[in-house]
Amino acid sequence: LPCCSSNYMYVQVPELLRSTMSVRLLYLTAHLIVTVSALWPLPSQISEGENHELLVIPPSDSSNTPFFRVASERLGQVQTLQDAFARYTELTFPHPASDAGEGREDDSGTAALGRRLGRRSRIGGGGAITGMVVKVEDASEKAPQLDTDESYSLTIDTQHGSNGFITAQTIYGALRGLETFSQLVSFDFDTAAYQFSVGVPLSIHDAPRFSHRGLMIDTARHFLPVKTLKHALDSMSYAKLNVLHWHISDTQSFPMQFKSRPDLWNGAHSPRERYLQTEVRDVVEYARKRGIRVMPEFDVPGHAASWCRGYPEVCPSDPQCTQPLNVAHNETFQLIDDIISECVDDQGDDIGDEPLFLDEFFHLGGDEVDTTCWERDEEISAWMKNQSYANPDEAYAFFVKRAASIAVQHGRRPVQWSEVFDHFKHNLEKSTIVHVWKSVTNVTEVADMGYDLLVNVGYSDGSWYLDNLNRAWEEIYDRSPCMGIPKDRPDLCKKVLGGHGEMWGETVDTSDFDATVWPRLAAIAERLWSAEDQTNDSTAALPRIEDFRCLLNERGVAAAPVNNADARTAPPGPGSCYKQRR
Repeated sequence: LPCCSSNYMYVQVPELLRSTMSVRLLYLTAHLIVTVSALWPLPSQISEGENHELLVIPPSDSSNTPFFRVASERLGQVQTLQDAFARYTELTFPHPASDAGEGREDDSGTAALGRRLGRRSRIGGGGAITGMVVKVEDASEKAPQLDTDESYSLTIDTQHGSNGFITAQTIYGALRGLETFSQLVSFDFDTAAYQFSVGVPLSIHDAPRFSHRGLMIDTARHFLPVKTLKHALDSMSYAKLNVLHWHISDTQSFPMQFKSRPDLWNGAHSPRERYLQTEVRDVVEYARKRGIRVMPEFDVPGHAASWCRGYPEVCPSDPQCTQPLNVAHNETFQLIDDIISECVDDQGDDIGDEPLFLDEFFHLGGDEVDTTCWERDEEISAWMKNQSYANPDEAYAFFVKRAASIAVQHGRRPVQWSEVFDHFKHNLEKSTIVHVWKSVTNVTEVADMGYDLLVNVGYSDGSWYLDNLNRAWEEIYDRSPCMGIPKDRPDLCKKVLGGHGEMWGETVDTSDFDATVWPRLAAIAERLWSAEDQTNDSTAALPRIEDFRCLLNERGVAAAPVNNADARTAPPGPGSCYKQRR
């Protein structure tokens, strides 16, 4: 029974419960925070009761009543919710529920419920829930943006009926609640019944700490088929990630179709490794239905040699020195304008009037710009001299600022890598979001100058670059998103919008994608979703991330063992997923 002191609350945990849960209790503003072994990321607030024998009765094939349902007829017309209900019915109830060993063909409906409750009552009784009712205030199906409300509440109290409830401001908050519920239901193979893994009455109130929580995928170094992209989006939703940063093109390839510039995808690895615009729309819509934004990136002026294959006039004249793009040609900026326009403006074609990409952010890269080629090119060198530039760095500043202004003209916020800030400081377009990947970038200075930030510092201790294969999940987890900002300046931490796990694709294709990304991306996901004081102990988080990795495997995500010395390493030998070690 719970007992209290003036500062702490304690709970006596039954031995049976200890075998299935890891419980950590924190007294925070009078709320009891419980760490549940299979729940990832941790909710803001969760309190549970003493009934640990609650059954969850899935819908039968013959039932006309779905398990997940809306609270009003108005919400019944929201297709995003209906699609989510279908997905989460399969995710929550992956096994056929029937009387174990009896093989009854009619084991469904009221009769089956009576049999299961009768069997459960013989071992103490716990009741059952037969459905989850979803209530949403704002039923808009418009694409989520940075300021979209993802908060939700989840309550289950069998004393007030057999339904649980998920309440959210938006449909995207409801999706997060559905994911949480799915992780709280477990299957008992001995009884062939579903049961709740925490005690009821249950009350969860949850919201993300950071609004921008993502994964960057690189489809330029290796092409990733649309099925792989959709698989990645599914896996992201399991960890409540909400941004796919799509690094579409780079030096090696330009795989995307542009109708106004049909020769751009001449830069693809091969004619078979390309994305049609209909496929891009399909990926963006698939993401939206999972509450995930898609932020495209076309990295300029460096990392753009693949553009030259279709439009050589936008590159320096030396075929051995094709990047950065030609800063002296207006045609270069017209091409950038055409790309952004076709990505974000209403096209008015027969496919639909919506833009290809719906997000308000547009990533323009700007990193690793070696201006040597500009100095070697006679035309560009003469242009820089004519502009009275003291050095090529001034031409670099001209380029990135002009590219950012084009994005702004098309109603998008430019995102640029941290070198752009490191070079030009307060001279940047003020709406620019600085994407910090270098440890030398002074994040306090960035925030203090009023710029918003995204963080994923790479190639250092705690690197959030997932292609850094020797970085253990604990190092990643122990890195605070606001690292580098003084603790006495919480106002500056608010300028950190969030961050990403970055999966650069030099050694990654479909064959090893999952094991490169998961489960280490889960560490980033929780740091960005859960409260700071819930995520400062990787030792306490270990049992949960191990269980979450097994859940990913069960859902078809080939996540590597948690404690690998190097990511992507195979299991060391036979054994349970729940007991794998280095």
